[in-house]
Amino acid sequence: MVEKVIATPAALELVAFLKEKYGTVMFHQSGGCCDNSAANCYLPGEITMGAGDVLLGEIGGASFYISKSQYETWKHTQLIIDVIDGHGGTFSLEGPEGKAFHTRSRVFNAQELEALAREGSPPTG
Repeated sequence: MVEKVIATPAALELVAFLKEKYGTVMFHQSGGCCDNSAANCYLPGEITMGAGDVLLGEIGGASFYISKSQYETWKHTQLIIDVIDGHGGTFSLEGPEGKAFHTRSRVFNAQELEALAREGSPPTG
């Protein structure tokens, strides 16, 4: 199975910290409005997932979603969640920690794209 979203060790460390502080957390890749295409971290119930959202996978045991329309644009890439110093997204849990989740990406290779085609579409929220 090809992982559509992964996290750097620094991101996994911050996810673990946030889970220890808040309990269960989840992610949604912002579409670029207020948070400049950031991976935002939320408590369950702070954002509603629905048929317009795609579950990409998990990072650090936290579900990671993206909107269907944004997934269509980025489905040929693997999202790599990292951490940078600075203010997190307006609504994201890591903001008060002086950190921000940062999304990088890489294009899947031909073998990965072939495997993804066999796997089919990811589930919706």
